[in-house]
Amino acid sequence: MDVSTPEAAAAHFAQRPDAELLYLARHASRYPPAVGAAAVAELRRRELLPEAPLPPPPTTEAPTPSTPPDETWAQLLRPVLRGLFWPTRQYWAVPLLIDLNLLVWLAMTLSGVSATAPTGHELARWGSNVSGLTWPHQPWRLVSSLFVHGGITHLLLNMASLWLLGVLLEVRTGGARLLAAYLASGVAASAATLWYHSGGINSTGASGAIFGLYGLLLALLLSKKLVLDKWDRRGLFGIVLYLVLSNLISGLTGNIDNIAHLGGLLLGLFVAGPLVAYSLSSLKENA
Repeated sequence: MDVSTPEAAAAHFAQRPDAELLYLARHASRYPPAVGAAAVAELRRRELLPEAPLPPPPTTEAPTPSTPPDETWAQLLRPVLRGLFWPTRQYWAVPLLIDLNLLVWLAMTLSGVSATAPTGHELARWGSNVSGLTWPHQPWRLVSSLFVHGGITHLLLNMASLWLLGVLLEVRTGGARLLAAYLASGVAASAATLWYHSGGINSTGASGAIFGLYGLLLALLLSKKLVLDKWDRRGLFGIVLYLVLSNLISGLTGNIDNIAHLGGLLLGLFVAGPLVAYSLSSLKENA
């Protein structure tokens, strides 16, 4: 991170996401003074921090109630939350994926498919990953099955994970690279499912691709390029490991395809890692 001059600092922080700038501004004491000052300056440039108010003129009238503290937080969080679902120049891949998944589920529901418990035949008709159909006759199901879900609960759980991972990843890797890693991990997960379940399988959902993003985030944390102190880095690393392991363990007892999870995770770690390194070097050159 080059903050040796005000111009270099401004150029670097102009590329960072809102959430990271808010974190740096709140914990400025942990970093060099130039880092906190540059983060605050960029937040003010984006109109996410109010300017310092002028002192009120003297008056004899009764003072008006002060603004509730949580109103300021609402002003800060509103543009962040709005950007999670509406594509922008710096954050478009994850909103696009979420919108596509929601549209497929909506189209299925409007066509008469159950919103909560579609049948295996209905899922296959909409593009699920089915042994005997996907390979070699309809390989496009390796991708289409990533957007077909077995009900609203399945969909919302996956989209919540995708949403949270997207906040951390997309601005750091770039939308095109994140989308490539997501789709590649999903295809790897679908292929691993077909290979392992040789007796037959009908699988759906984005969880394999999402596990690829978990692998991508782990690679980013291990690269030590995130702007976090060591305790926050360790905490986030522990949370990601907990989520990965808890999902894998729950898959041992439920109707969950752990082979797809492992296939996506391994591709996210070993194939998407170079994408992270390349994108980070590109960001450094442009800073």
